[in-house]
Amino acid sequence: MSADPKSRKEALYVALKASVLTLELPPGSDLDETALSEEFSLSRTPLREVFRNLAGEGYLDLRENRGARISEMSHKTLRDFFLAAPMIYGAVMRLAAINHKTEQIGELMAAQERFRAALRKGSGAERALANTRFHEVTGEMAGNIYLTPSFQRLLIDHARISMTFYQPQNGDMARNVGEAADQHDAIIAAIQARDDERCAQLAIDHWNLSRGRIELFVMPAGLDMPLGELPATQTA
Repeated sequence: MSADPKSRKEALYVALKASVLTLELPPGSDLDETALSEEFSLSRTPLREVFRNLAGEGYLDLRENRGARISEMSHKTLRDFFLAAPMIYGAVMRLAAINHKTEQIGELMAAQERFRAALRKGSGAERALANTRFHEVTGEMAGNIYLTPSFQRLLIDHARISMTFYQPQNGDMARNVGEAADQHDAIIAAIQARDDERCAQLAIDHWNLSRGRIELFVMPAGLDMPLGELPATQTA
C-alpha cells in the first residue's frame, strides 16, 4: 500500500468500521494487530491511534495488555438497546427538524439515493451501511453534544442486528424493506418542513417497522415493557 500514512490510517478506520457494522468482524472477537499492521502498512503507534478513535466511538473495547476487541453484544447491551432506541431516535429526528442546516438536506438526499441504489442491487451489508449513513446524517443535523455519543453507539448495534432485516427471505420482509425506503423519504420531507412532531412520530414508525425482524435475531427475554413501545411523551 503506497499511500501516505494519514491515508492508510483513514483506510484502516473505514475498513474496520464497515467490518464491525456488517458482522464481518463478530462481536467480542479479537483484532489481529500484526495482520492489520502488515495489510495497511502501519506501525503500531498509528495503528493504535485508529483503535483509540474507534474505541471512543463504541466500535472497539481496549483491554490493557490484551489488545483490542470488537465491542460486545451482551444480553444487557441488547436489553438497553431495545429500551433506549425509540427514545433516542425520536429525540434525534425531532432535533434534526429544528436544528438542521440547509446544505445538510442535500447530504441526506444523497444518502437516501445510495440507500435506494443498495436496495435495488446491493448486498445485505451494503444496504445496512447505506441505512446507517442515512441516520448518521440525521444525527449530524440534530447537533446535540449529549445525544450524539449515545446515537452513534446505538447505530453500531442497530446496523449489526439489522443485517437480518436487509437480507429479506420472503415477500413480507421484502415489502418491509421497501417501506423503510419510503419512510426515509417522509423523514426528509418532515425535516425540510421543520415539522419536529412529524419527525418524532416517523422515527417511532421507522423503528417499529424493523423491530420484529430484530427481535427474531436477538430474542431478548425478561424485559419489563413491550420492546420499543413508548408513550409519545417519551420520544423527545
